[in-house]
Amino acid sequence: MAVISLHLPLSDGDIRMLRAGDQVTLTGDIYTARDAAHKRLDALIREGKALPVDLKGETIYYVGPAPASPGHAAGAAGPTTSYRMDAYTPRLIKMGLKGMIGKGTRSKAVQQAMIQYGAVYFGAVGGAAALIARSITRVDVVAYPDLGPEAIHRFHVENFPAIVLMDAHGGNLYESGPRLYKQELL
Repeated sequence: MAVISLHLPLSDGDIRMLRAGDQVTLTGDIYTARDAAHKRLDALIREGKALPVDLKGETIYYVGPAPASPGHAAGAAGPTTSYRMDAYTPRLIKMGLKGMIGKGTRSKAVQQAMIQYGAVYFGAVGGAAALIARSITRVDVVAYPDLGPEAIHRFHVENFPAIVLMDAHGGNLYESGPRLYKQELL
């Protein structure tokens, strides 16, 4: 299977082309946000206030990066479990968020928002945090510095490896993968 090279931010054409199971590399800027940042973003949305970053077309990586060692932009940067952000994610997708990177399955509400508004969920390999960090070439804190590693960062990434776990067409590798595996066993 060929690896698809994507340049961020994601376009609607990118989203339509991707299917669950596609291997991709991402190059460009992504934002980081975990539970605490999502809670703050959600509060701003509910209050009708502007977000500290414009998420239209953007991708959020669910990560709290470790401190960088000398000569590196970021320390270990492995994905966190995504379902913890599911209560907030449909509203962010409605506001234009196009991509998410994490690990683990997502709620039906998130999957429905992805289909309705056109978004994709990428998986990053848990346990490969040091390898993933090699793809990060620049890190800037853009919001909520008081949250430390859970602040919103902008990462510039080069050839960040990921796989499409859920696509905008309803494809879900967590469902199709086990079926294919069972068929191969028979």
